[in-house]
Amino acid sequence: MTDVQLARQSWRRLEPVHAMVYFVPEATERYAALGLDVRAGYFASRSAAFGTASAELVVATFYNFHPALVRRSIPAAWQVTTPEKVLAARLEAAGAALRRGGLHEIETLAETAELAARAAERACEHPQGRPLFAAHAALPWPSEPILRLWHAQMLLREFRGDGHIAALLAEGVGPLDALVLHAATGKVPTAFLKFSRDWPEEEWAGAEESLRGRGLLDGDGLTEEGAALRQRIEDRTDELALPAYAALSGEELERLAGLARTFGRAVVDKGLLALSG
Repeated sequence: MTDVQLARQSWRRLEPVHAMVYFVPEATERYAALGLDVRAGYFASRSAAFGTASAELVVATFYNFHPALVRRSIPAAWQVTTPEKVLAARLEAAGAALRRGGLHEIETLAETAELAARAAERACEHPQGRPLFAAHAALPWPSEPILRLWHAQMLLREFRGDGHIAALLAEGVGPLDALVLHAATGKVPTAFLKFSRDWPEEEWAGAEESLRGRGLLDGDGLTEEGAALRQRIEDRTDELALPAYAALSGEELERLAGLARTFGRAVVDKGLLALSG
């Protein structure tokens, strides 16, 4: 495999370690204790690294959520709690959930965390043009190994995510366009994307019509041109994420990709990615 392929594999396999914090009850309970419901908890916890972020900043950096959905939570969240409390709650929730899943007992934890942290630290040398990542890069590193792994993967995810938005913009793919094209792949249920991002049916239908007019969609889903566009965006996203993984040698990157499988599977097998309601 090339370094680009290995880096993508490492990210995909390890990403459940980070992503589970948006689904586990440990997070929901802690945000509720701060006066935040599920959706406000999500927007506040992921944007808290900015400080008291405005709705406009969250709309811009999260990219594909309907602005009205964001504005129902932000800045109202900052009237009941503080970014510092939310960040502490998220880190506590991540640790509690990962320990519940037994990931802190996996014998390769220290090695995996060290490799991921080296990649994340290299990413921190390249904050330009990556606002959501840069805000998180300024947060202190936790000392507990399982939390260091979570923090490292969180940074790598946001580093990649900012690059992905840049790739979408360069290809003229707007927030709703990106969701509709993603839904057309069949990899994520359309109903889930509509519910979680809260785009009205008429706007969704309008985006589908526009994409059909551009030759990217047809009655069966993605056209050949649409599939090529998505692949081009994914390839460019992979390339933009590579500077982080340049901290690792080819052997180390291959090792991280192998180690990551164990942790990602453990998150899934323990049900940590199941919706908590």
